[in-house]
Amino acid sequence: MAMIFLGGSRDIFELPVPAIERIGAIVAAEHGVLIGDAPGADAEMQSLLAGYNYDHVGVFHARAEPRNNLGDWAAYHIPPPVGTRGFAVHAGKDREMARRADFGLMIWDGATPGTCLNVLRLALIGSPCVIYDTMRGRVATVQSTADWRALLHSAGTDVRREVEARMTADERLALEG
Repeated sequence: MAMIFLGGSRDIFELPVPAIERIGAIVAAEHGVLIGDAPGADAEMQSLLAGYNYDHVGVFHARAEPRNNLGDWAAYHIPPPVGTRGFAVHAGKDREMARRADFGLMIWDGATPGTCLNVLRLALIGSPCVIYDTMRGRVATVQSTADWRALLHSAGTDVRREVEARMTADERLALEG
């Protein structure tokens, strides 16, 4: 069973039809799903999976309890380091999902750095990721860091700056290598 990391931007509350169809194919193939607990795209995809009564789902969360676990699936607590604040609270769980994934499917608003970093994390370990870019109305598949750089370049300077600011030293080093 392949493991698929589903993720996306917190500002997305309606999934693109092709993404809905792709998630239906994941369910039909009985792949495992790794998903976060955030509002937005994560919760929308959880709702879709719960509607299928799909069982092969693990919800990853950083807080003591998941913010969303709409199918009452197995929950995996990945606590952040003590003193962590802001986006970094959830980065550890995202890294863990990427580490466990064979493939990724991201719903991206074209601007949020967290989703873009998740695509990078998958590229760094050689796990292909399909990205539905709702801002530009396009679909891309990222299979390498070169593909990821092209995706980031199309996002614009402000997004690039935010992504670079959130990268770990290891992620920066891996991109240089």
